[in-house]
Amino acid sequence: MTKIGMRRVWFQLHKWIGLILAILIIPLSLTGTALVWDEALDHGLNPQRYAVTGGNAIDVQTYVAAARAVLAPGERIATISRDDTGPVVVTASKAGKTATAGPPARTTLWLDPPSARLLDGSSGNKGLIHTMHMIHGSLMIPGIGRQIVGWIGVAMALSCLSGLWLWWPTVGKWVRGLRWRRHRNLDTNLHHLTGFWIALPLFALSLTGIWISFPGIFGGGAPRGERGAARPQPLAAPRLGVDTVIAGAQVLVPGDWRQITWPTDRKPAWSVSFADTPNTVTIDDTTGAAGIAATPPETTARLMRRIHDGTRMGGVWQTIIFLAGLIPAMLAVTGIIMWWRARRWKAQLSARTARIVGAD
Repeated sequence: MTKIGMRRVWFQLHKWIGLILAILIIPLSLTGTALVWDEALDHGLNPQRYAVTGGNAIDVQTYVAAARAVLAPGERIATISRDDTGPVVVTASKAGKTATAGPPARTTLWLDPPSARLLDGSSGNKGLIHTMHMIHGSLMIPGIGRQIVGWIGVAMALSCLSGLWLWWPTVGKWVRGLRWRRHRNLDTNLHHLTGFWIALPLFALSLTGIWISFPGIFGGGAPRGERGAARPQPLAAPRLGVDTVIAGAQVLVPGDWRQITWPTDRKPAWSVSFADTPNTVTIDDTTGAAGIAATPPETTARLMRRIHDGTRMGGVWQTIIFLAGLIPAMLAVTGIIMWWRARRWKAQLSARTARIVGAD
């Protein structure tokens, strides 16, 4: 195949991926953009959750009692976490052995650190941010939604490669492609230039999205929240009290606790993490034996997710993936405009040619 023939193939591939998937790419892109800074978004949407009166923590058992006073019957505390400036956050799950698809339904409570006063409470499966996560992860389509998003990621990766091929100037040096005015129309210039600068980051996000959507192919098991087995349940009545657990953990790692994880029916052991140290203390709920858990190495699956959502990746990469989520929506719109203008131009050319032929 000649170079011109190959270019036509890439053009048709690029065009039809954009036209067919535009309606799906736009919501995926915009929700991904918003979720880069989901914590800041939550602060803006729910300021009452962070209206703390101070940062001094009190006895952890007071937080447990305050949480249990507002939790529904059957809900069991799963974790309690805090930092130096924000609220104490309690998560609880409802007891039940039925395996269900999707993320586990959890209740989250935000407590004022100095008083244990309830600031806010919410179901983990409700709210705008949860809805955006569901759109971005599965288009809110039960069962096959995650796989559909994965195949959209495949299409996006092909679109990035074909876009780079089409961006490359057909004559002259490659730096000619960096010119702003490659075309008389603003939308075409935007499409060519922004598409070039975002192509490689978008390709990386597409690949990591494919990995997340098809973990079984890459050796990562079933997607999180979609396994067939029943999920672990926090114990209804642990043998050890939470104060005893904290005291035992601080013998091994002195300092302020940051998160306490309750024992479950699958793993009857407490877990306590601390500030300023990666060490985590585990305490067996049956024997009371305590030990420092080895920090597990980061898995490839977790790395792929961090690259995709920007967690602990620094402000530069978070800004890049913010733009990599925002720009594809613009590329979809400008691509449709370019396609529609080309159709009109071809129709006008055909009509003009027909008139000339008829006149002859």
